[in-house]
Amino acid sequence: MPSFKVGARTVGDGSPVFIVAELSANHGHSLDVALATVDAAADAGADAIKIQTYTPDTLTLPFDRDPFIVRTNNEWAGKTLHALYADAMTPWEWTAALKTRAEARGLVFFSTPFDPTAVDFLEAQGVGLYKVASFELVDLPLVDYVARTGKPMIMSTGMATFAEIERAVRAARSVGNDRLALLRCVSCYPAKSEDMNLAAIAELKTLGTVVGLSDHTRETEVAIAAVALGAKVVEKHFIRDRALGGPDAFFSLEPKEFKELVRAIRACETAIGSARFGPTPAEAKSVAFRRSLFVTADLKAGEIFTAKHVRSVRPSNGLAPEQLPRVLGSIARADVAAGTPLSEAHVGERVAPSGRVQAVLDAAAKAQAPIARVTTSDATFLAELERAGFYHFHETKDGVACERRLASY
Repeated sequence: MPSFKVGARTVGDGSPVFIVAELSANHGHSLDVALATVDAAADAGADAIKIQTYTPDTLTLPFDRDPFIVRTNNEWAGKTLHALYADAMTPWEWTAALKTRAEARGLVFFSTPFDPTAVDFLEAQGVGLYKVASFELVDLPLVDYVARTGKPMIMSTGMATFAEIERAVRAARSVGNDRLALLRCVSCYPAKSEDMNLAAIAELKTLGTVVGLSDHTRETEVAIAAVALGAKVVEKHFIRDRALGGPDAFFSLEPKEFKELVRAIRACETAIGSARFGPTPAEAKSVAFRRSLFVTADLKAGEIFTAKHVRSVRPSNGLAPEQLPRVLGSIARADVAAGTPLSEAHVGERVAPSGRVQAVLDAAAKAQAPIARVTTSDATFLAELERAGFYHFHETKDGVACERRLASY
């Protein structure tokens, strides 16, 4: 059962879903806005707040020609990578204040470093958890450098082949870091539900890590489905108010939406529960309304129980329905009135069948059939079959069909 500790929290199997609010670029270039966003995330029920630690120059080169121009179908289209990252970056000098505020609010604070200098900076800040972004998963030297901190690592897997994911996991484990989580991710902004392929979560589990979801859809349903499939980490971009604008505002959740996401995740994991069977305490009173055998027509002592006298109905006061084949064709030990729950005290020996009924039973036994079946229009034979415990009488084009179960259920 993969899991790891982040401070006092356990992330992974057997623990609540670790819900991460991604601050990213949703700060409007204002520390006050960023701090207020931390507070809003805590109020909405997040477990953690994550930032990104980079500068434009640690991510790309300052050219305004292809391939450094964004060619997407969203709000980023036409910008240079350098300009986009300059607009989106979180100033490094805010890190200490954001970490202090997050921890004061009971949140885990962590970051995505995009180069070794960012790792070194975050180590000096005492950050206890790292994220590797989808675009950096193939940068194995960076994965190795983050892993060598010994801190837990969450790695997003957008765009990655399974072989690329395996290599990243091997890179981390090769330096002794097995405190890993892999997040299913689609690196589109926003992502579409139909592109998420959440079934991949089951495959990620085969790598022996904690699994989860980094969700860029605008909705919350994908995250709930991921939790039902075993995700133990859910990450969503978070903004106080989309009216603030910014590079990531158009696919980020506002506090009310994020709070609903948290509520739904907690309800989902509660519903998942554990692999148990049998009535729950909440079902205890419902058990009384299961089916059982009741007498449906008055019967005198010595008369024979037939399908006219016994049925499986609610509630559960009588013998179990599986006893019906044994009861039918048996002698009543005492008078019993309609509406009486049938008990063993009412049921005597089974009467011996007539010769032609016995022939039907013998043929079924010889064929090793669990059920003896017969169809006839002979009224006398039908009466014999009924007295011998045959039931399910129904009209067919060839006569009346009925059956009697020979084998136990």
